[in-house]
Amino acid sequence: MHRLDDIDRALLARLRDDGRASVSSLAADLHVARGTAQTRLNRLVSDGVIRRFTIELDPEHEKQIVRAVCLVELHGTTTKAVAQVLRRIPEVVEMHATNGSWDIVATLSATSLGELDRALVELRGVRGVVRTETSILLRTL
Repeated sequence: MHRLDDIDRALLARLRDDGRASVSSLAADLHVARGTAQTRLNRLVSDGVIRRFTIELDPEHEKQIVRAVCLVELHGTTTKAVAQVLRRIPEVVEMHATNGSWDIVATLSATSLGELDRALVELRGVRGVVRTETSILLRTL
């Protein structure tokens, strides 16, 4: 993996502020040629430093979203196989392996309680899932 220099760090900081910034505006902000900015951006993506581009929703829209944390206990050593299946459930937005009684912590996001329920039924039906415990997130503190 390539070490990040000042230009890389500045590019990442600028993208954190505006992930939709054009390569031309990034180049201008960083005082480098457009080709340099594009090459740096491509390398950061290909090296896995930038894993994905995403969006931040308006808080008013977020109020319409139902979010939950689901703790998942698995049978045996099925973590990898179960995680592959869970990634296909659109409402599963994050997954983390953990220790203790629970093997996976999944964050879900749905447009309604009905959609959340459907996703949880699907999640619980995955082969290797033994038990789950879900908490709906009521508000952010």
